[in-house]
Parts: sequence; C-alpha cells; structure tokens
Amino acid sequence: MKKRKNIIIITGASSGIGQEFALQVDTAFPNVDEIWLVARRKERLEEVARVMEHTTRLIVMDVADEYAMDDFEKLLAESGGVVRMLINAAGFGLIGDFMELSLEEQLEMLLVNCEGLTKMTYLVLPYMAKGSRIIQLASGAAFLPQPGFAVYAASKSFVLSFSRALNGELAPYGIFVTAVCPGPVNTEFFQRAEQYGRMPAYKNLIMIDTEKCVSDALRASYLRKSMTVPGLPMKAFLAASKFLPQELLLRLASCLK
Repeated sequence: MKKRKNIIIITGASSGIGQEFALQVDTAFPNVDEIWLVARRKERLEEVARVMEHTTRLIVMDVADEYAMDDFEKLLAESGGVVRMLINAAGFGLIGDFMELSLEEQLEMLLVNCEGLTKMTYLVLPYMAKGSRIIQLASGAAFLPQPGFAVYAASKSFVLSFSRALNGELAPYGIFVTAVCPGPVNTEFFQRAEQYGRMPAYKNLIMIDTEKCVSDALRASYLRKSMTVPGLPMKAFLAASKFLPQELLLRLASCLK
C-alpha cells in the first residue's frame, strides 16, 4: 500500500512568526514529507523556501478569500496526505481608537484573524489523524480588552476561546490544539499596526524575539498544552488579569495607550 505523505501547513509563512515557524519546523521534523507555506506574497514565500531543506509547496493565497479557500480544499483532497501539524499564524492588527480606524480595515481584521483561522482549521481537520497537532496564534491581548486595540484584542480573545474549546473536543481523538499568547514580538507586524497609532512605549520593554516565541510554542505543542504564554512579563500580565479587578486594569490601560 502506498505510504501517505506527512504534511505540515503554516499560514502567514512569508514573514514574522509564520516564517520563523517554517524555519524551526524545517529542522525539528525530519520525518515530514512536505511543508506547505501559505501567504499572500509569492516572492517572500520563495525566499523562505530557498533556505529550507524540506520539500515545500508554496500556496499564494489570502485566508480571507473564500474562493481561494475553496481551491485550497481541493488541494488537500488531491494531496492524499495526512496533516501532522497545522500552524495558523496569519493575522494582523491595527492600533488606534475604534472610531478613528476605517470600518473596512477592521472588518478585514476579523476576516483574517477569526474567520480565516476558523475556516482553515475546519478544512484541514478531516485530513488529520491521531497524533496530529494544531497551533493557533492568539495573543496576550486576548486576556483583557485593549483600549486603542479593541478589535484586534477581541479577535484574539476569540482565537483563545475557540482553540481551548476545540482542544477539549479533539483530545479524545488524539489531536491536540495549543493557543499561543505572546505579548509584543519583534516582527514586521508593527509596520502595519502602527499606520494610525503608536504602540505604548512600555511594550518595547517586554518585546520578545520570534525565535523565543516559536520555540516556546513548539515545545508547548509537543507537551500537549492547551495554551502557552511566552515570556515572563506576559505570564505576569495573565496572572494580573485573573486576580486584579478588570475595571482597574482597563483604566490603567487607557492611561498608558
């Protein structure tokens, strides 16, 4: 009987955290047959693929495009493979007060961060098997409403809640979901996020690098954790969000934004 290919799928793979996942997965999973790199920018995907050892499949698409997702579903069906890991790293944020940002861009944020992630997960799950894993990029912004970052934080709260619930549903089948909740990570994310507003200066003091974020995520996935919070400052923030009054934290966040 023909052996089925083992596949890893990474969205948002052209830059930032998604790119770092591609590079670390390339060295950490020698028994994988193909790594599928998904993103909108073909040239950037080609740059990533050139430095990888694995066979790669470059899929140039926007996870918010329903027609592209339909084509992606066909690719999955034709592959005859087993998806051993899905990493949903595609996403973006915009800093600024809700009424000062365009409605179109904020709805796009929800399409990418929530709908695209949900649909990708739904399409891939039938091709997973016992031992497969899913990593979902949430954020420390999921722990508390964020004045000046309202829609982004709400979208990541969705990702965190969805991922932890899905982990509970899939664990009996031997498929495990890990939500990754970093604080600020030193990537191109802020080039887009700061088009209309600036990140509070204190966040520069707690920023971590992509290598730390991704290695923590992969380790947590291996350990079958439902959530991981890279970096001590964000672990402290999570504890504060649980034990301090939310109104107090919201007033503080409003003062610091």
